[in-house]
Amino acid sequence: MKKKEFKAESKKLLDMMINSIYTNKEIFLRELISNSSDALDKLYYLSLTDTSLKVNKDSLEIKIEIDKEKRTIKIIDNGVGMTRDELETNLGTIAKSGSELFKEQNDKQKDMEIIGQFGVGFYSSFMVAKEVEVLSRSIYESDANLWKSSGEDGYTIESSKKDTNGTIITLYLKDNTDDNNYDEFLETYTIKRIVSKYSDYIKYPIKMEVEHEEEDKDKKKKTVKKEETLNSMIPIWKKKKSEVKEEDYNNFYTDKFYDYEKPLRIIKSEVEGLTSYQALLFIPSHAPYNYYTKEYEKGLMLYSKGVMIMDKCADLLPDYFSFVKGIVDSLDISLNISRETMQEDRQVKLIARNLETKIKKELETMLKDDRDNYVKFYEAFGEQLKYGIYSSYGMNKELLQDLLLFYSSKEDKLITLSEYVSRMEGDTIYYASGESIDKIKMMPQVEEVIAKDKEIFLLTNYLDEFVIKTIGEYQGKKFMNVSDTNFDLSSDEEKENLKKINEENKDLLALMKTVIDTNVKDIRFTNRLKNHPVCLITDGEVSLEMEKVLNQMPNGEKISASKIMEINEAHPISKKLQELYKNNDKETLEKYTKILYQEARLIEGLSVENPSEVANLICEILSK
Repeated sequence: MKKKEFKAESKKLLDMMINSIYTNKEIFLRELISNSSDALDKLYYLSLTDTSLKVNKDSLEIKIEIDKEKRTIKIIDNGVGMTRDELETNLGTIAKSGSELFKEQNDKQKDMEIIGQFGVGFYSSFMVAKEVEVLSRSIYESDANLWKSSGEDGYTIESSKKDTNGTIITLYLKDNTDDNNYDEFLETYTIKRIVSKYSDYIKYPIKMEVEHEEEDKDKKKKTVKKEETLNSMIPIWKKKKSEVKEEDYNNFYTDKFYDYEKPLRIIKSEVEGLTSYQALLFIPSHAPYNYYTKEYEKGLMLYSKGVMIMDKCADLLPDYFSFVKGIVDSLDISLNISRETMQEDRQVKLIARNLETKIKKELETMLKDDRDNYVKFYEAFGEQLKYGIYSSYGMNKELLQDLLLFYSSKEDKLITLSEYVSRMEGDTIYYASGESIDKIKMMPQVEEVIAKDKEIFLLTNYLDEFVIKTIGEYQGKKFMNVSDTNFDLSSDEEKENLKKINEENKDLLALMKTVIDTNVKDIRFTNRLKNHPVCLITDGEVSLEMEKVLNQMPNGEKISASKIMEINEAHPISKKLQELYKNNDKETLEKYTKILYQEARLIEGLSVENPSEVANLICEILSK
């Protein structure tokens, strides 16, 4: 029989179909099942207007058969079938979609969800098959036709026999190579996995005979084959609310996203309008082990017309909500020709914006009505919200700042910015940064603020202070680090008295500064310390905690905060320093200065410079 050449520059185009368009060989089964589903849809829709077609919708199905000896896979449907001309047109012309043409001709059917649109899915068969046969009988003909092809060299069509309408596609698998094991597609578990992954929500049953072990009457084990339906058909997000319990959603989440704990929150959304979609989203109760690493991939599962298109569609989620898991099912998404990825279009962006708003509202509701679970969520994913503000240079602060929590010195728990402002006096939000809550509370600068009954945010996360500075101000209230040189709770009288003390001791302080000149911008007496003798404060945008964080970055660039050493004017050490200066004991004064500076560094969690020298100085003074 004379072979016919493919149309449309077939050899080049078919080579592109096989080697370029599809990135994953297992996609072939998704494409062929989708074609079979379209054939069943066509038959059902035609039967609605053609009374001569007696169709029982419950009898429509797709079957998969594997033969390990012959190394074949068959995909069988009892759908509309194809005539000889349709085989010629649909399979002989690459990128000619019979399904798309059918949809155009029957556009009055509002419920039609034909999957095919490009006319290339069938040719994905040649990624795994060295030869493909298509035996098909149309509902309008009594004879069948057999289409055969081994790929680029063309195809043949001949008359054949088939008892019922529908199509049988037979794939003769390629021989195994060092790089490709095609035998894996002859394994039952592989077929079940692929169907479950991509075609679980095809609305017709996908059936296959599966081997099971059973015991006979003599309790001897034997292997029997039983027909099994591989797909669940109806997605949980399309079921009526009355049909689904919370437990069902939880089970769906743990099974689909491989989590061992149920989610903290379930978000359901159905939108119709400029773009239509259904979404079922979940907020996990804990972060995956690799969440804060480069290996973590964000994204929602994307379905279109019951077929899984992408396992993780990153474009549907902003980075700061990357912890959300779930699915989006839409008829309106524009897909690329392989249906493996989306094309850029406004529909995708519109869905993403809607989901962003929905997620934020759900988090706000949880914060308001379910505080314990919100705190649990925040402990797992709060860092991502903070990063969303910091990494965008504040562009997202209006969206995210009310979702932030910081530890309150008054309540000894996490609170919001709004809760702090609602009870504050004045126009300044106070905060202090450190390694832990306990260490911050012991800081000399913090001690006085707490003693004056002021509320302070105690920041322990490395991003906290960067986020605070990025926000800038909240509801017209400015933020102030209690370790900043501009922080001062003194009365006018106290300020005047302190100014006088520093003026009287300016020569002493100048001498002390020469001892540690390169390390501090200034040395001065202060009244901000309650019991502590000394502290370090900063002048400028970079605080001591920010210095620590920035210097841990792998870029190697060293950052130094502008430091000021303050000495408690009411502490006995102040009188001792003045006494040494008065007695002209500059050598001892120098030793005291070095020890005090290293003590101040130690209190702030900074490393001690030249610890051997400092240890010797302390021992020398103690021994006198």
